[in-house]
Amino acid sequence: MEYSHDDAELIKQPIGYWSWAAYKAVVTRTRAALAGIGTTQPQWWVLAQVARAGTAKTRDEVSRLLRNYLDTGEETMEREIDMTIAQGWITEDAEGRLGITAEGRAFHDRAAALQKELWAERHAGISDEEYLTTLKVLQRFIHNTGGNAWHH
Repeated sequence: MEYSHDDAELIKQPIGYWSWAAYKAVVTRTRAALAGIGTTQPQWWVLAQVARAGTAKTRDEVSRLLRNYLDTGEETMEREIDMTIAQGWITEDAEGRLGITAEGRAFHDRAAALQKELWAERHAGISDEEYLTTLKVLQRFIHNTGGNAWHH
């Protein structure tokens, strides 16, 4: 690939712009791929949380965990949980515990395979060491600017 600037110019580029551009590119690609198999990114998050849970999580636990992802918000997350139930991928019992259906398990496996392909696509030509350094640098930017970010 060809970089936008030579190293001397690149080092002077604003992190805000490039982190935003990376975010936009990754999220747009991910959401388009998931839409191609009939789901949204927040529905994938819900499905993944329920499918991977050792013990059943409640709707509230799942919603609280996911509502801050990409500023999704409580209202949107609740709607996405409802849509995941309406799709027949998960169920909700009287206590609010969410469980995965056989159809949901099959769809989760399909979506997980897609996510694995997207991971490989994004990481092409990037070593684990470079990726680790990138995440540490981004977390340092967040820390240095008084921000707060956490991903489970």
